[in-house]
Amino acid sequence: MEAPGYHLLPDDTLLAQCEVETHRASGPGGQKVNKTDSAVRLRHTPTGLVVNMQRERSQTRNKAEALRVLRHRLAVLAHVPKERFETRVPRSVKLRILDAKRRRASIKSARRKPGADD
Repeated sequence: MEAPGYHLLPDDTLLAQCEVETHRASGPGGQKVNKTDSAVRLRHTPTGLVVNMQRERSQTRNKAEALRVLRHRLAVLAHVPKERFETRVPRSVKLRILDAKRRRASIKSARRKPGADD
């Protein structure tokens, strides 16, 4: 599912592509939360992304924050990582690896029983 350019649209156009639902926020807050429909759910129909927001007391601020989060998720969805290519190992690294192997081999050969040269 690709979303090219959706994150670049103005708020009005992006809102027109969304189903906007309002509902009562859950959680702490007491009487104020129980009386007002300040939580917002945006469902972006072309991509199917859903964003719920109930941080603020104001429905308008929650809608703005939900749009910001939706815009970010659309940008992530549209991101195509750059193609990576292999680089060669530098000569100094090769020499360091060979030197470490030589040192390790000499330590191991010192552990052998004397006269056990197979």
